[in-house]
Amino acid sequence: MAGTKTGDFVELISPFLRRKMSELEIAHGMNSAEWRAIALQYVKNPVEAAVSPQERRRHYESEITLQFNGQPLAGVERLYRRTALLEPTTVCAAHCRWCLRGQYPVKTLSEGEIVNAARYFGEAQECAEVDEILITGGDPLMAPKLLRISFQALAAHAPNIRTIRIGTRVPFQDPDRINGDLLSVLASLPGHRIEIGVNVNHPIEFWPESRAAIARIKATGATIYNQHPLLKGVNDDLAVLAQLYSLMRDNGIEAHYLFHAIPMQGMRHHRTSVKKGAELAMRLSASGEFSGRAKPHYALMTDIGKIVLYDGAIIAHRPSDNSLLLRSGYRVEDRKKWNPSWRIPASVEVDDEGFMCVWYKDGEDEAWSELGLWGNLPLASNDTGPRANSIAG
Repeated sequence: MAGTKTGDFVELISPFLRRKMSELEIAHGMNSAEWRAIALQYVKNPVEAAVSPQERRRHYESEITLQFNGQPLAGVERLYRRTALLEPTTVCAAHCRWCLRGQYPVKTLSEGEIVNAARYFGEAQECAEVDEILITGGDPLMAPKLLRISFQALAAHAPNIRTIRIGTRVPFQDPDRINGDLLSVLASLPGHRIEIGVNVNHPIEFWPESRAAIARIKATGATIYNQHPLLKGVNDDLAVLAQLYSLMRDNGIEAHYLFHAIPMQGMRHHRTSVKKGAELAMRLSASGEFSGRAKPHYALMTDIGKIVLYDGAIIAHRPSDNSLLLRSGYRVEDRKKWNPSWRIPASVEVDDEGFMCVWYKDGEDEAWSELGLWGNLPLASNDTGPRANSIAG
């Protein structure tokens, strides 16, 4: 499950991935970039237990904690005007060690809870502008029955929903699950736009089986896009990213977001600095290495939602905990209207125009791999020394 009951995010690697790792070890060795590109994503590392006070158990708080039709809403989140989230299950084929939901509580919704959520999307006054549902988890493609129930409930009770998005890694973790039963679900709502968001992080993940699974999904009429994190030692390299985005285009996968790895517990060794990520994003955009149609937006997942790192987005730096103050386009009154149970995080400052600015813990650029990947790694300092108090975007 992509979550925890005890605080320990257990290691889970699908048989498919274990077979691929074994093949990579035989072909290239355990010290190779090829093997590490997968191992760093899935093999549990002792450094995950080293947690600083700035690291969080959740990437943001957006769960709607309200009563609807006499029962509590379950598995529903919302941060944005037109999009709401439904989480039928936390089951996954494998546990990505960088998972932003790795510390969420484990839960699977009942049919009644899914139907109640669909009624909420279709009937609640604050959902009048919602026209898109992101079904996430966990991995919805691990539970075709729950996905079918979700599709049927949305079609029956939320006529305002025109787009259904699904977040998944199944095509790259267990591609045989993209079978006739699942494909029939994806093709069951011809009046809706179906978009599948995958997380593919490295060119080596385009296994032949995964390419075939992607082709099967596309044959249903669904659009496939990629949003993924920048991971130290996996894809924090211009040549790797350029190859990744070229392969995505070759396989009909649209580029969406390149995320800076978030400041959640257990993530420190995966995180580059924001500066390094911005430099890579700039070089990707201006390199001429591949088509501009395949280039992503570089974004930070903050306590108040995504912030794309445009010019002027970074407005201050706090050396004491190496945090950046980011300017957003989110207003407090809008957020409370969309999600009445939402509360302003302590990391937020509201400017004179009512827009929220949020403090975001930066990453480090020390070469953790040089310290011994599977050893007891020391913590990097939270304070990297004196710097300017503000950073021009």
